[in-house]
Amino acid sequence: MLRITVVESSASAVTLRMEGRIAGPWVEELRTTCNVHTGPDPVQLYLELEDVSFVDPAGIVYLKELRDKGIGLHHVSPFLRELLQE
Repeated sequence: MLRITVVESSASAVTLRMEGRIAGPWVEELRTTCNVHTGPDPVQLYLELEDVSFVDPAGIVYLKELRDKGIGLHHVSPFLRELLQE
């Protein structure tokens, strides 16, 4: 299960907190949520990842894509940080 909560929202930035697992169908749920918040208006998106307990390979690929697009990944655990650098 993945819980996605809007922590902060303004006209220029949105911060989402991820809790749980970024795996299986939840990767697509994260993709859908990110697409909603990065629609036609230029909004900086940040993801807080400290409460993520597991990320499968598809989730790692998607988080790397987000990072490469300029999405801020905050509060990343050392383990997840290592996976994102591979």
